[in-house]
Amino acid sequence: MELKAIIVEDEANSREILRNYLAKYCPNVKLLGEASNIAEGLELINQNELDLVFLDVEMPFGNAFDLLDKLPERTFETVFVTAYNHYAIDALNNHAAYYLMKPINIDELIKAVEYVHEIKEKEDALEGQVLQAKPLKAEGKITIPQQDGFQVLDVSDIYFCKADDNYTEIYLEKKKILVSKTLKYFEDALSDYAFARIHKSYLVNVGEVIKYKKGKGGSVVLSNGKELSVSASKKATLLSYFQ
Repeated sequence: MELKAIIVEDEANSREILRNYLAKYCPNVKLLGEASNIAEGLELINQNELDLVFLDVEMPFGNAFDLLDKLPERTFETVFVTAYNHYAIDALNNHAAYYLMKPINIDELIKAVEYVHEIKEKEDALEGQVLQAKPLKAEGKITIPQQDGFQVLDVSDIYFCKADDNYTEIYLEKKKILVSKTLKYFEDALSDYAFARIHKSYLVNVGEVIKYKKGKGGSVVLSNGKELSVSASKKATLLSYFQ
């Protein structure tokens, strides 16, 4: 599968290095153009149907987040390329499929391209199909600690879990339960079942997913009508549950 891509980077030398690396090490990437600022990048994006944008964070007259905020319905994936590592958490949680530090490590660049390729292949394979979760262990029970003891829940009754600092909100059909455990705790506790971590804040019961939407990171719609965001860095994990 060919990935149609552009580079948005204000430094000519950095554009040249990335262009040459892609040509030599990532032959499945077809570079459609380059931009040196946000305005040029926005124009290129609007003119082309893209799979991937390599995007510098800091540029004249704005940054990468300013550009992405102008494109709420985007369907391409983003790989940040920057010298500033303090953007990593925000990038991976909200915007980017991958995060590369300058100077670019070739192995990391290849991994970034392979990851986006995996996402696009899975999205294309599911295009127009009725989502059907792979059969996994669905029946079971989990104990929820409470001040006066514990409550036993059927795993299948859980729609999703939401992080709330060091607490977790567990959403059932008609109520939610607040538990003094982290979302990571429940991610581990439910690892034998079809639950996917789709975002820093969400752990979903894959069996309740009825729709997947491309776009800004993507989102899923559950059978109860709730729509939850999917981080770009979590897409491949979620899509692997479907066939």
